[in-house]
Amino acid sequence: MTSAADTTPVTGTTAAASALVLKSGACWADAWQRCLAVAPEAFRDDRVLNLWNARWQADGRVLPATSPVDGTPITGPPRLDGATAHEAVRASLDQHRAWRHVPLTERRARVAATLDALAQHRELLALLLVWEIGKPWRLAQADVDRAVDGVRWYVDGIEEMAEGRAPLDGPVSNIASWNYPMSVLVHALLVQALAGNAVIAKTPTDGGVACLTLACALAAREGIPVTLVSGSGGELSHALVRAPEIGCVSFVGGRDTGAAVATAVADLGKRHILEQEGLNTWGIWDFTDWDTLTAVVPRLFDYGKQRCTAYPRFVVQRRLFDAFLAAYLPAVRSLRVGHPLAVGAPEDPYPTLDFGPVINASKAEELRDQVAEAVERGAVPLHRGSTADARFLPGQDTSAYVQPVTLLDPPRSSPLHHAEPFGPVDTIVLVDTEAELLAAMNASNGALVATLSTDDPATYDRLAPQIRAFKVGHGVPRSRGDRDELFGGHGASWRGAFVGGELLVRAVTRGPAGERLPGNFPDRRLMP
Repeated sequence: MTSAADTTPVTGTTAAASALVLKSGACWADAWQRCLAVAPEAFRDDRVLNLWNARWQADGRVLPATSPVDGTPITGPPRLDGATAHEAVRASLDQHRAWRHVPLTERRARVAATLDALAQHRELLALLLVWEIGKPWRLAQADVDRAVDGVRWYVDGIEEMAEGRAPLDGPVSNIASWNYPMSVLVHALLVQALAGNAVIAKTPTDGGVACLTLACALAAREGIPVTLVSGSGGELSHALVRAPEIGCVSFVGGRDTGAAVATAVADLGKRHILEQEGLNTWGIWDFTDWDTLTAVVPRLFDYGKQRCTAYPRFVVQRRLFDAFLAAYLPAVRSLRVGHPLAVGAPEDPYPTLDFGPVINASKAEELRDQVAEAVERGAVPLHRGSTADARFLPGQDTSAYVQPVTLLDPPRSSPLHHAEPFGPVDTIVLVDTEAELLAAMNASNGALVATLSTDDPATYDRLAPQIRAFKVGHGVPRSRGDRDELFGGHGASWRGAFVGGELLVRAVTRGPAGERLPGNFPDRRLMP
């Protein structure tokens, strides 16, 4: 166990980092010049443009931004005001009315061409994800690949999924969190367009504007009716959520913002898909396969647990706690953290890391404060990662980095007890009965995923249906899923239509008269 000081930010070198350098050709300036060369219509000198009314426009107030990776100044979003956003929505409706009549065969061809272009520029898109949101190279590439491969699956099967269905009456508005710009947001945009809708996206405030701009530029070149705007959620929400021109709202984000969106779409009777946070939990009950658990723990820290399907809470049978720690601690001590582009020599391959920074220094400070407060109120620190083991460049800004932390029994007054931290902080709760196990696993009123590790299949079959998560794994982690895998949520983790495969297409198209969409709606009725 290390000291509390090991979780604080540092600026300097570690013993292991003294020889590290930035990978050749991977600096932000190089990535920016490549953007200017690939899509000069969307990038201008030192700023990105907004895309609306089928034109790239140099409007909006550009905010300063820095990379969470090392504090390098990068391009910020050009934030529009509410009035301009309303103009963009009205222009998108005009695009929608034309696009909905484009034959499906032509829509397929244009989306397929967009996918080819995205694949051609895969490395640049991934590099932008590294700089803008701190993804390690392996995960950044996977985000691009998952978007391309996932949409190709829809391109191949859209005829059957769209048979007897028609586009919506207005464009689909997309508001998504910053953590998966490609595999969540771009994936959604292209499937919605394939189904016959014009699409609108708001760039996430905390990062990803250059990556999304490049992806949308490649789509716009192929004639996809996409609108891309930047701005604060509070200022643009009236246009992007409440405007009568909007046919459907797709939202991915936190519960506070999601609750406001849910209220608005419910009042308006507007179609919606609202994926929100939940405290995903991993239960341990009458279990002995510890080697399997040890192997899976590092994977649970991918991207510093900045994922909607991350598992930040373990609920452990008290009598198994010593065996659990013997399996868990070696795994968490093996985690590789650091600068995603720091290499031993300029031409070395990208480093293999479990995670780099969190999204920004403010989030890192919030996590450190939550950990410190929980410990002051009685939580027991079981593990704190050390900056001495991290891979940093000499003298780099490390203020957005948080080393992995594990706490036992956070107090009920702590946010770490009932909400996901969205960072590399694990909490462990000990229980003595099955009733306590279920109560602890259901602490957040609904989650997206959960897992129960137990040796007895009958025990799993009996307890799993009582866990309030949309997907429950038996000793294995669950994910958001791709292609034909259904996805949704329970309780406050989801509102609106479920998605995945045919259901995603159904959510953004109109079917036969009287059709009801399967989903999680507040009044428990299915949405027309």
